[in-house]
Amino acid sequence: MPATESGGGHVRLRLDIAYDGTDFAGWAVQAGQRTVAGVIDEALSTVFRTPVVTRTAGRTDTGVHASGQVAHVDIPADALSHAYPRTTRPGDAEFTPLVRRLGRLLSTDVRIRDIVRAPAGFDARFSALRRHYTYRLSLAPYGVEPAEARFVTPWSKPLDLDAMTAASRELLGLNDFAAFCRHRPGATTIRDLQRLEWVRDGFYVTAYVTADAFCWNMVRSLVGALLAVGEGRRPASWTAGLLGETSRSSDFAAAPARGLTLVQVDYPADDELEARNLITRDVRTVD
Repeated sequence: MPATESGGGHVRLRLDIAYDGTDFAGWAVQAGQRTVAGVIDEALSTVFRTPVVTRTAGRTDTGVHASGQVAHVDIPADALSHAYPRTTRPGDAEFTPLVRRLGRLLSTDVRIRDIVRAPAGFDARFSALRRHYTYRLSLAPYGVEPAEARFVTPWSKPLDLDAMTAASRELLGLNDFAAFCRHRPGATTIRDLQRLEWVRDGFYVTAYVTADAFCWNMVRSLVGALLAVGEGRRPASWTAGLLGETSRSSDFAAAPARGLTLVQVDYPADDELEARNLITRDVRTVD
């Protein structure tokens, strides 16, 4: 891990990021595809005049949004001066001018909201304690308000939220979520699901989903399974049985991407970052 001070040759920066994922093929860089990391890496490489690679807390899928994404970058110490303008404005933090400059370089569907020097031991992915997502649905007969059409999934069938809540409770805790995850070679599907709650406000239904981490496609799969319960196609007790499966279940479809947003990533206190890195990198078992 590069040092966060110039004595180690690099300075690690923390980036707080928001994006509308509609026109992106997900977070991760892919050849020939427009991705969030791809456009951010390009902008940062332009500013610092050296190749820059972002590392993120959570690699969101195609069409998924973020209002609270976190990433880090390691900048060569001798390139850091490119972040500073010739003159500064009163009251600016160290990297406020860089945030402004990136606001001009980046397309309007991605914003770097803040940049700071990362504390020692910080890693956007491995230091994280938990990730928080929301999934939003509209039960309105007309679908979704135009201003929210890119961020809310229209749902035309009635939903039994009491049944969905009961089914959600069966999934909480440390479990193997293989039935809800697309296979990724070498990746574990054991996760600690800490919150899965449904709230209705008028025509809108929002799922609040929190876990220490999520495997590929997990949140949309959880929502898709619970929608099957809400529509009455499956009993509330059905979800508990899915936890015994060893591969992605074909009994339900993942919910559409447009309703899903990464809203927050939690980190421990600065003096606990190194310890958290070691815990996160350890291979877990349900036992």
